[in-house]
Amino acid sequence: MHTRTYTNFIITIAFAIFYQNGYSQTTASSSNHSVFFIPEILVGKTLEANTDFPETKPQKNIFFSIGRHNFKSDKEWASRLNYPRTGISFGYTDFGNSQKVGHAYSILPFIEFSILNKRVKGLNLQIGFGSSYMDTKYDVITNEFNRAITTKVNWSFRSFLYYDIFKTNTTDWRFGLGFLHHSNGHTNLPNQGLNSLAASISAKIDKKTKSESTYKSPNFNTKSQTYFSFRFGLGENVLSQKFDTKKEVFTVSASAGKILNNTFKFGGGFYYRFYEHYYDYIKNNETLIAEQFPHYTKNPFGYATNFGLFATSELLIDHFGFELSLGLNIYKPFYKIDWQLNKGYDYENEHGETVEVLGELDWYYEIKRTVSARMGLNYYLWTTNKAPKHNVFFGAHINANLGQADFTELSVGYVHRLDLKIKD
Repeated sequence: MHTRTYTNFIITIAFAIFYQNGYSQTTASSSNHSVFFIPEILVGKTLEANTDFPETKPQKNIFFSIGRHNFKSDKEWASRLNYPRTGISFGYTDFGNSQKVGHAYSILPFIEFSILNKRVKGLNLQIGFGSSYMDTKYDVITNEFNRAITTKVNWSFRSFLYYDIFKTNTTDWRFGLGFLHHSNGHTNLPNQGLNSLAASISAKIDKKTKSESTYKSPNFNTKSQTYFSFRFGLGENVLSQKFDTKKEVFTVSASAGKILNNTFKFGGGFYYRFYEHYYDYIKNNETLIAEQFPHYTKNPFGYATNFGLFATSELLIDHFGFELSLGLNIYKPFYKIDWQLNKGYDYENEHGETVEVLGELDWYYEIKRTVSARMGLNYYLWTTNKAPKHNVFFGAHINANLGQADFTELSVGYVHRLDLKIKD
């Protein structure tokens, strides 16, 4: 499995959202689903990813978004979330140094919420998650000081606050402030990631057929369902800059919990992972195994595994789920070697010899060894809006040690819901 696979998956998700949101109006009720367009110009600053990072001029972005309102009586998730807007953004970014940092071409599905309506009219929060193609990356000879990006294809994330500064019958002129991030999910190193802060001017263009102020929301009853789920995942990462061949991470997980109001999914469960990189390092009796952990060679499979517990939350929107999980690693013995390799450094002594300094096993190591995280998208074959008892989903996620990417994962899973409980 290679990076191109992940890219195709993200693009598929993006265009599926584009299609699923029904940008062609085919029924009389489509007047409650008006399409809007947002051209946007952004200016910002590319933050330094590492020491001696190439100097950058002001960052320039152009984004074009297509979205829709979700006023429809049978969309319970929309009513529960106060009718957010959904859509897809296409973006071009000039990071301010064409030769050393380059440009990004992005595609990001997004969801946008109105917030603090009672206090601040016209304030909105937009969150987008997708993929970007970067035309410039790290090279040990020609671009050694750009340690932010090492692959052509990367994950992308953006979070913006927008304020409506002027409105007409067809256009909302908006000012925005936000954050953008690009990284490859630990599929190649170095992977410091590119972070940016930006301000924007945009115009949300649509024909206001039925606004939030005039649309009468249906009265949905409070409801809940117990669910059981399991999934199988196939991930990919590299161990360190020295061991930089992409290898697989295999995952099995089971969970259970509650789905509230057919929109909010909360649960917990157990995960098991096997790291091919860890296994090969042990089998090959590499330096740290021979020097510190020779007993690992007696059971390379066992010491290359990881298992733990996790709590998960997911926002269900028709066929899609936006998922965030936090976990507790009960067993991950090889991470001690992983940390020492990745947090260490080399230097040349006075005799011209290369000396390797290992990462220190400090308090921060203990936290990152203990806490895991997982964030990404799920696509459900049957719309969650109809609360099906049986459903199959496909997922694309970044897994992390605390906040640092560990591996990128594709997964397939099954969800079973028990009987629906409704309160009058």
